[in-house]
Amino acid sequence: MSVKTMQTQEVKELLEKVAGLNQAAGNDRIKTIVHRVMHDVFQIIEDLDITPEEFWSAVYYINDLGKNGEAALLAPGLGMDKYLDIRMDAEDAQAGLAGGTPRTIEGPLYVAGAPLCDGFARMDDGTQAGDIMLLTGVVTDEQGNPLAGATVDVWHADLKGAYSYFDQSQSEYNLRRRIKTDALGRYVAQSIIPSGYGCPPEGSTQALLNQLGRHGQRPAHIHFFISAPGHKHLTTQINLAGDEYTYDDFAFATRDELVVDARPVARSAAGERHGVTGPVTEVEFNIQLVSTSKPEHQQRHERKRALETAE
Repeated sequence: MSVKTMQTQEVKELLEKVAGLNQAAGNDRIKTIVHRVMHDVFQIIEDLDITPEEFWSAVYYINDLGKNGEAALLAPGLGMDKYLDIRMDAEDAQAGLAGGTPRTIEGPLYVAGAPLCDGFARMDDGTQAGDIMLLTGVVTDEQGNPLAGATVDVWHADLKGAYSYFDQSQSEYNLRRRIKTDALGRYVAQSIIPSGYGCPPEGSTQALLNQLGRHGQRPAHIHFFISAPGHKHLTTQINLAGDEYTYDDFAFATRDELVVDARPVARSAAGERHGVTGPVTEVEFNIQLVSTSKPEHQQRHERKRALETAE
């Protein structure tokens, strides 16, 4: 059965009441968004002839998604984070702020307040015997001039694919550091090679991905925020080359410019400057920031609760 009701006066009035458009109180922005969302949901029900059984299955799925705390995991899996990046790239191009190292998704596992170090940081707490990684790079402006005093905020998963804070078995701020670049714009971090990971196999996200015929795996990767006065804040991450999922990331975060080799070396000059001797796996990631005088572009987009942002 397929019936058409969206253009009826009854449905139009219902949508207005649902969104509070007939009320003086409330927030106009939230009302506009809710009206559009519910209109589109109603339209999907009509266009695809959604049955009551299918509708309530979706409602119960959303309920389980909340219980599992996986909404922020499902969002990148459905391409939402990637779409926001596409929009912000287009906005940058329109505002003359394109260029520099490309952005990619933040993900849901950032924790603020990691220890701040000058030039060099030891990121791991030594409890996992992984391959020693030496992460090195230089932060520059668009002309290639080094940016001294830039902040490189870096975090990644452990050998189990888990992140400190969310994994209570790890020490506080394990594998999370902020590094101030030196006079030559350099930063160095000693850590362990992170592992890739997948969505919880029995979780709500993987349940939907199974219905879509998709996997829920992420390659080994490292997250970054990079900021410097007078420059656009950069949110990005690198994928390590050679991982099975380097170019098949379920979160759509891979960009060719952000795939980086992990190179075993017998000795590292950058490491030896900071007392790291012997064989290491060197990962080099140089970063170029775009200049801007606008303070709002120099800051990270804050993630507030939806109802807070609209007040």
